[in-house]
Amino acid sequence: MTLRILLASPVKQTEMILSQFLESLEFLNSKDLELDFAFIDDGNDHNLLTHFAQGKTNTRIFRPGHDFSVSTDSSVNPPGPGQTLPLVSPSLDHVSPVTSSENLDGPTSSPSEPSSPYLRDERTHYWQEDLVWKVAFYKDFLIELARTKGYDYLFLVDSDLYLHPQTLRHLVSLAKDIVSEVFWTQWNPELISLPQVWVSDQYTLYQAARDEYPLSEAEIAQRTSHFIAMLSQPGTYKVGGLGACTLISKQALSRGVSFKKIYNLTFSGEDRHFCIRAAALGLELYADTHFPPFHIYRESELTALEDYKKQILNQEPPSATDTDTDTDARSDLKLNPSLNINSNAKISTRTNTAASANTITSGHVETQASNPDKNRLTLVMLLRNESDRYLDKVLEQARQYIDAAVILDDASEDNTVEICRRELAGLPLTLFSNPEPGFGNEVNLRKQLWTMVSETSPQWILILDADEMFEERATALLRGLLTDPEAYFYSFRLYDMWSENAYREDAYWNAHQTYRPFLVRYVPGFPYRWLEIPQHCGRFPRNITELKGKQSDLRIKHFGWQKPLDRLRKYERYQKLDPGAVYGLAAQYESILDPRPHLVLWQEGI
Repeated sequence: MTLRILLASPVKQTEMILSQFLESLEFLNSKDLELDFAFIDDGNDHNLLTHFAQGKTNTRIFRPGHDFSVSTDSSVNPPGPGQTLPLVSPSLDHVSPVTSSENLDGPTSSPSEPSSPYLRDERTHYWQEDLVWKVAFYKDFLIELARTKGYDYLFLVDSDLYLHPQTLRHLVSLAKDIVSEVFWTQWNPELISLPQVWVSDQYTLYQAARDEYPLSEAEIAQRTSHFIAMLSQPGTYKVGGLGACTLISKQALSRGVSFKKIYNLTFSGEDRHFCIRAAALGLELYADTHFPPFHIYRESELTALEDYKKQILNQEPPSATDTDTDTDARSDLKLNPSLNINSNAKISTRTNTAASANTITSGHVETQASNPDKNRLTLVMLLRNESDRYLDKVLEQARQYIDAAVILDDASEDNTVEICRRELAGLPLTLFSNPEPGFGNEVNLRKQLWTMVSETSPQWILILDADEMFEERATALLRGLLTDPEAYFYSFRLYDMWSENAYREDAYWNAHQTYRPFLVRYVPGFPYRWLEIPQHCGRFPRNITELKGKQSDLRIKHFGWQKPLDRLRKYERYQKLDPGAVYGLAAQYESILDPRPHLVLWQEGI
């Protein structure tokens, strides 16, 4: 029996990259398979998909807002046939490749529901939350299409891949319910190429049993090295996460696989939710490395693509035995273009995710966290009259892990500026003093400070107040966080210290129970927006959480409440700036002077 395959892709792509993707589809070996194509044209400004479909009876192009309604609410299932599927029957064997309203000489798209812009540059891609779940909705539409039309397999492929001609037939021959062909990507230019498959959680690249935690850094490095080395050899391996080039069987489709958001899961990216749901449904995930595609992550990589094409053109056509499930099968194609690693290679890391940002030299992997030109960390502070408090200690600790500082002094009347210059001597320092204080309207100061740091072309921004310090172990671990290519901000817990060794915990003082952003990767071109209120506007733009973020177990001590005089000053300040408790809670303001607060002893290193 001839197997029916639907190769499908949501497409929002540049003309140069998409043309290469479509070229690779033309060269796919589909012998003994019935191959159809389905694309979702998400507002492209060119007509490449139309030209690809022209003259083909096995290709359909769907357009958001025209052939089906758009939703970025991933908690809503795609409607069934007749609702999500277009009004014209989507059967690929007896309808034209484009609807009658489409003009073959113009773009096939129509405007979709407004959403955040998809930003990408020669450094990386910037995914915002609403875009992730819009793509998830599109993929679920394609799953529903494959399921209702009775396809034996759905092959979901990202539109920036150049597929190896043998990839499809080989994946089908494996007879797996869910299997991805591995490709390798430099998520940031300074990183090594890493796979789009992983072992567990968000992007863990090593095996570990639950009862083995915590692992030492040396053990994490060794296991990560083993996983990377394994994927650098042709084979088919069971993994915990995958995506972007995935073959899904009819059995898996019927079980209910989906990219819909799992409401009680905080992992970012629709592929994580797909993989966890698939495992919960009893389906196993596999990664194959025999015929890796080329990932055109940047237009500058098109030159390297030509070398890839020459490699695959020079390969001998596979025999029947070349597409079996033997993990010892070999392809002459280099599996990981930037990785030359053996099973004895070692990785030196500072955190569990630090292996994601390593460089390999002679089989040894070193972190680049200490290189200020790679993951440069800028301390950013807004100060006023801090000389008699904690500023010197805060800066003394911070200079151990930062590369530069940007400080806005709001018309201090003491020697705050002199302390900054003294404690940060030898580091690049941008410092500006306002002639008049502006704390009556905090948001204006925050925006002024953000403009200052933006003009320094920062990479990572850490915003601390003059009375905030990380716990001691953070000085050795913070820089390791910067190496994770998927993280665009980190959230931490802030503990309100009511004495040197104890923090307050009650109904109004529980900030340490919530993770809040303190460390942010700067994204040029991102439309940063602020909460436009004069007090409690936040230290960062309010929409940074639209990017992918992660949590760190490193803790921050807030000493601003430690001394009775500090508490009295802050109480009087809030009474002056917010007398009607418009921007805060009146009861919390009053609780500042509580003579018997509930305190919890601070424990270092937990």
